[in-house]
Amino acid sequence: MTIYDISEKAGVSIATVSRVLNGSSNVSDRTRQRVLDVIEQYGYTPNAFARGLGLNTMKTIGIMCADSSDLYLAKALYHIETKLQVNGYDSILSCTGYDPERKAYSMNLLLSKKVDAIILVGSNFIYDNKKDNQYIIDAAGQVPVMLLNAALKVPNVYSVLTDDYHSMYEATRYLVGTGIRDIIYFYNSNSYSGKRKLAGFCKAMDELDEATGSKGHGQIQFYNGSHEDIPNMAATLKRLRENGHIFHGILAADDVLALGAVKYAREASLRIPEDLSIIGYNNSMLVNCCEPGLTSIDNKLEPMCNQLINTLMSVLGGKEMPREVTFTGRLVLRGTTFGNPDEPDFR
Repeated sequence: MTIYDISEKAGVSIATVSRVLNGSSNVSDRTRQRVLDVIEQYGYTPNAFARGLGLNTMKTIGIMCADSSDLYLAKALYHIETKLQVNGYDSILSCTGYDPERKAYSMNLLLSKKVDAIILVGSNFIYDNKKDNQYIIDAAGQVPVMLLNAALKVPNVYSVLTDDYHSMYEATRYLVGTGIRDIIYFYNSNSYSGKRKLAGFCKAMDELDEATGSKGHGQIQFYNGSHEDIPNMAATLKRLRENGHIFHGILAADDVLALGAVKYAREASLRIPEDLSIIGYNNSMLVNCCEPGLTSIDNKLEPMCNQLINTLMSVLGGKEMPREVTFTGRLVLRGTTFGNPDEPDFR
């Protein structure tokens, strides 16, 4: 028996059940009694929604993160925990790694701690196969589940994300608009977010190929090494060039990979941006760690985290909230690309 079963049997929305369990006055006596009768009949023992039945909330949120050493994820954790503290909530963090079984284990562990909700930080928790997402669906039957930068359309799951597809598509078009044609997409993840970025790049390059009547302007290079090994990233690009690949632009899936591209350019005595233009992703503190400064896509991480916690607090308060909120990224120009061109010209 889950909160969804209760809502179906009582003939009310999930939010109404939540309001009853939270003790909200914004429910009619008749509806409240109908929900409580179902709860009593089926012996439902609520977890996060136990306030209205005389049990104390733990005022604690479970957080799952694949790798807290990742700069993007670490910054997200900072924003999320800061915002939770402002709202009077503590948190329990589980660094899961990338193994699916470990993620499911961590989810169950957090649920056993009677947390009020679970936040999944990053897009590595969502899979293409619905069966692989069952651990999230099951958890959402007990507590609200919040997704940062991923989406899953199931009840009691709330998603806050950046439109990575559109952001990478527009960044690619921008680079093409500066006159760059031979471009490499340099990436290291096949996550939900990673696939959307790749799709945006491919769409823009396909349009260029179609407009010019020639193929092969876009190249794709997956980096399979440590996300901390910038010299190895540079070496990967060097091997590409030695193997005959020609490229004058690099779109990187994150700022660390973009720094690897800057290092490669320096070691190859290439001028930036005259010989090689580079765009990163995340607009992190790393954009100021190279000369010239790194052009990067601002994926609105802090606003996303704030929205996620605001949504969560509203859900825990029994309010109806949108199940998905999407932010639009913004390209921030610095010295690794040419100045702002007019609308990209594919002719």
